[in-house]
Amino acid sequence: MEKRRLSFWEIWNLSFGYLGVQMGFALQNANASRILSSFGADVHELSWFWIVAPLMGLIVQPIIGHYSDNTWSRFGRRKPYFLVGALLASIGLILMPQAGAFTALMPALWMGAGFLMIMDASFNIAMEPMRAFVADMLPSDQRTLGYSVQTVIIGLGAVVGSWLPYILNNWLNVSSTAGDGEIPFHIILSFIIGAIAIIITVGITILSTKEYSPQELEAFDKAEDKTPVQEDKTNLSQILVDFGNMPKTMKQLGLVQFFTWFALFGMWVFATPAIAHHVYGLSLTDTHSATYQKAGDWVGIIFGVYNGVSAIFAFFLPAIALKLGRKTTHTISLLAGGLGLISIYFISDPKLLIVSMIGVGIAWASILSMPYAILAGAIPSKKMGVYMGIFNFFICMPQIVNALLGGPIVKYFYNGNPIFAIVMSGVSLIVAALFVTRVTDVDEPTKA
Repeated sequence: MEKRRLSFWEIWNLSFGYLGVQMGFALQNANASRILSSFGADVHELSWFWIVAPLMGLIVQPIIGHYSDNTWSRFGRRKPYFLVGALLASIGLILMPQAGAFTALMPALWMGAGFLMIMDASFNIAMEPMRAFVADMLPSDQRTLGYSVQTVIIGLGAVVGSWLPYILNNWLNVSSTAGDGEIPFHIILSFIIGAIAIIITVGITILSTKEYSPQELEAFDKAEDKTPVQEDKTNLSQILVDFGNMPKTMKQLGLVQFFTWFALFGMWVFATPAIAHHVYGLSLTDTHSATYQKAGDWVGIIFGVYNGVSAIFAFFLPAIALKLGRKTTHTISLLAGGLGLISIYFISDPKLLIVSMIGVGIAWASILSMPYAILAGAIPSKKMGVYMGIFNFFICMPQIVNALLGGPIVKYFYNGNPIFAIVMSGVSLIVAALFVTRVTDVDEPTKA
């Protein structure tokens, strides 16, 4: 018994919900530091507030993966999690930039951090089952295509999300001015639009795709000669058992992921203050001027560029991976991203940052697809959700490490200059590329 091969548009619909989710995620990545700075956070404190994001992923994704593996209802297996995550994420998006309205309960900075936590936990509830959903629905030889299409959709959503504030302000004349401790209306409106997009796109995925039943998935595993796994489906301690039994390939990918996501977290947290200070020449305490808002909007533009490049490059990834192999493709891509980030140090013209982001976009496309395509071939379908969730440990832990140490390192080792955090992120991507060469891809596709 084999899984049905899906058409391109069926594969597209599998991941279409990611369009809205990634719009929200991109709005968070490009604007959270700006919002928190406006509420009073110092540059060396930003990583501490950002710790809620990976911490939520570390806690939420394995639990959601475990239960989504063992959930079956008339609404499906993964779909209920898509819907709940989408609804909660939309609430977080709407409320975070408006945290100042709740100062009667708590200072705006802490309310903003709380809504960031809700928002990121909700993204994780939706995203982890979407990763497993692709592996559930596609035969082995379509998985690279499936994750590449997912990367295209992620890239498109991220471009729109990253560029929304710039478009609203510069094209539609939505106000970008605000007083001390206030968030400009073009940011607030961007987050509202992102919330609406999540509900619509996730709804399309839910309505357009029929899931395989647990019995069908077990039959597929047997046909692929993957040994059935005995487990306690109701006991969360099973997650610890699964962690101890993770495949060799997953352990090897763990080192790659550690340095990869250490780098990405540093870029997301410190890009706005680093570029405002190093490229635009602003002081580190200037977080309210028109030039600072301009720098923040431009960070959104270049983040959109790297996501746009990733969406385009993802179309070519299946063919490149078939020609060069998934490991070589991922190695080259990470090297391109590392060099792109390091090059920012040598740039004084904001427009040239677009060139740097081309390398980051190539890396991002591969980061969102190659590790998952390699991993999916090493684990059985009935454990896909929990192992995709456990795999998130290797994404969240380096971000937590960076969140705890990144601020003090910037303050005490970089003399308060966040541009060196960006350079370190580039070096980390190069180290990750070196570790890719040690990974065993047990399901490497071969050229026909």
